[in-house]
Amino acid sequence: MFCKFTAKFPCTPCSAAGHVENWPQMEKILHTNVVVNLVALSPDRKHIACGLDNRTIQVWDVDTGEEVLCAPLQGHTSYVMSVTFLPDGQHIISSSWDKTVWVWDAKTGKALGTPLQGHTDHVRSVAISLDGKCIVSGSYDKTIQVWNMETSKVFGLLQGHMDQVWSVTISPDRKRIISGSADKTIQVWNMETSEALGIPLRGHTDCIQSVTISPDGKYIISGSNDKTIQVWDMETGKAFGAPFQGHTGSVWSVAVLSDGSCIVSGSDDQTIRV
Repeated sequence: MFCKFTAKFPCTPCSAAGHVENWPQMEKILHTNVVVNLVALSPDRKHIACGLDNRTIQVWDVDTGEEVLCAPLQGHTSYVMSVTFLPDGQHIISSSWDKTVWVWDAKTGKALGTPLQGHTDHVRSVAISLDGKCIVSGSYDKTIQVWNMETSKVFGLLQGHMDQVWSVTISPDRKRIISGSADKTIQVWNMETSEALGIPLRGHTDCIQSVTISPDGKYIISGSNDKTIQVWDMETGKAFGAPFQGHTGSVWSVAVLSDGSCIVSGSDDQTIRV
């Protein structure tokens, strides 16, 4: 299975030996003086946005390590759990335990309009479509909501998970939404109709912390509290071989490089694996 999988992600064997050859030295340390819940890199790779426990978002310049704005983005009334840039890099989307989603001007730091309200519990995850027209949010209220970026109105309500929704992502073609839940399942949804596509993907034995999609849209990658990473075939919903094991703690985050060559995972075992 490992050889079969690495044909799709050829750099993954670097992690099998427990190290990566010629790993670059750390260039900068950015001090926020508060817990960082999530970071996002702007499309041009010039800025980093951080969602913080002090209810704010900070934006940093990658080259200088300095804050881009005079002050953090303020407006949320509880922990900021998720941040992401729009594809144009001009706006930032954030979600919080205050049950809201905010849209910000990345240059001025000002909120655009009023918060997106509709969830009845913490909003754990937020995603934006590649065309920048749709926002998707996943909440502890067990639902996923789809918002029109221009009107700030909900046009899709996805229901079916039996527990909190911890992670959401959108396929590159904007046809599907993927959600990971504390109910230990992953669900694929039709973005246009808000209907579930097939049965939930089952295999993890604990909560799903993170889901992402390969750049070609063919594979779903999930990280779980069961300490494993699983790859799924988007079309069939079947697991692509056995789970990847190695972390000794919950896998909180998974990502795939833009060229599809590597999977990166972060865990509360205090390690990052490539």
